[in-house]
Amino acid sequence: MHRTDLGRWRHSHAFCLHSAAAERRTRIVIGITATMMVVEIITGLVFHSMALLADGWHMSTHVTAFLIAALAYHFSRRHSADPRFSFGTGKMGVLGGFASAVVLSVVAFLMAGESVRRLFVPLSIHFDQAIGIACAGLVVNLVCALLLKEHHDHPHGQGHGHHHHRDLNRRAAYLHVLADTFTTFTAICALLAGKFFGWSWLDPVVGVVGSAVVFSWAYTLLRDTSGILLDRTPESSDLLDEIRRAIESDGDSLITDLHVWQVGAGVFAAIVSIVAHQPRSADAYRQLLKEHEELVHVTIEVRLCPDQGEAGLAA
Repeated sequence: MHRTDLGRWRHSHAFCLHSAAAERRTRIVIGITATMMVVEIITGLVFHSMALLADGWHMSTHVTAFLIAALAYHFSRRHSADPRFSFGTGKMGVLGGFASAVVLSVVAFLMAGESVRRLFVPLSIHFDQAIGIACAGLVVNLVCALLLKEHHDHPHGQGHGHHHHRDLNRRAAYLHVLADTFTTFTAICALLAGKFFGWSWLDPVVGVVGSAVVFSWAYTLLRDTSGILLDRTPESSDLLDEIRRAIESDGDSLITDLHVWQVGAGVFAAIVSIVAHQPRSADAYRQLLKEHEELVHVTIEVRLCPDQGEAGLAA
């Protein structure tokens, strides 16, 4: 076989295809949310509202998430065919998420510290102005939620006959907006309670709660992204058991080594080592796994059972 014939045996590593509409909506949401974030932080400082300030910082976590999503879209599209990325560019967003999670953890601690300080050294809050800004923030969150709600666009490179994969990048951003909507609503409640019942102490308390939400999100992001970056075997997936059942269903083949790791949002690579008395071809074993569309890169190694000889076959 000549090297010029190898092209038809190679496959694309562009595993993380996405919708152009999703990328466009993400950019719009970044502009809207970032503007509202700046307004909330500035007015929170000017009107002495810790709840409003905390909500502004909390909104910054979502701006960070949206920026990561936008960069992931751009980077994945630009370098999808770059052979330097052995398993594609699906982990770009994961790496950015890990870095932002570290920063967000620091922000959460700073928010908590300032909120506690305000409990002991309260400042006079301009309730009317703060409530107005918070309500505007709530409207912005609702608009962003509508923009990010899934519309089942068809990703680039996929025809209508292919199985549709949910855009987890956009799905995560959508859930962040919903969480921020709840936080903004609690800030409004705290400000209303302070205005009509004199419960000014509730404002910094909500600030503490907001910092806890930010830290909780940052911790979850750190945990999830670090596992993917370190190629941790997926814990909550039945994929490994299903691979074993499919390969070992003939009663002869036995998996001796199995590695499965995530290479993008909802897609995985696998290396499967098999030993058998009457081994099939690597392609035959690969056919047993064809129903698992999430397995986008599978390497099969097949060997004769040791008591049958040392000959082997790898693919």
